[in-house]
Amino acid sequence: MMGVGAVKKDPKAMLLAGFAGLVSGACGMAIGEYVAVYTQYDVEIGQMKRDMKMSVGGEKDLEMEVEKRTLPNPLQATLASAVSFSIGALIPLLSAAFIERYMTRVIVVVATVSLALLMFGRVVAQLGKTPKLKSHVRFLLGGWIAMAITFGLTKLLDTSALM
Repeated sequence: MMGVGAVKKDPKAMLLAGFAGLVSGACGMAIGEYVAVYTQYDVEIGQMKRDMKMSVGGEKDLEMEVEKRTLPNPLQATLASAVSFSIGALIPLLSAAFIERYMTRVIVVVATVSLALLMFGRVVAQLGKTPKLKSHVRFLLGGWIAMAITFGLTKLLDTSALM
């Protein structure tokens, strides 16, 4: 949304970009998560098989070992990633949906995303039992940098360079 907002003042274009970003981002995150977690799962199963070859036992021992261990679940990770990304992407999309004035819309998107980043930073700090201030700063600065890069690079292209 920030990229399109840099070159188009039309709210429909910005919202369409936000929706497209939500769908493509959720799909990309989900597929990437699936590939990464499934690879980790394969590596762990492979290591268990190598360990089992050292001891005598075979397939039955492998099944028992798999049941004992907590192995990553690629489908759960995929779903969690897609849902998390979608929730995060809905925040700027919904915040801009009903604002006609360009500059107000951009300010509202930045403000609501900043607030969401602070909330996500707090949740992560809480879950990870890490310092809250560091988490808040890391999330907020990361989000601001991403928005600034997206807005700035798109602004550099300018609409005339695309047509």
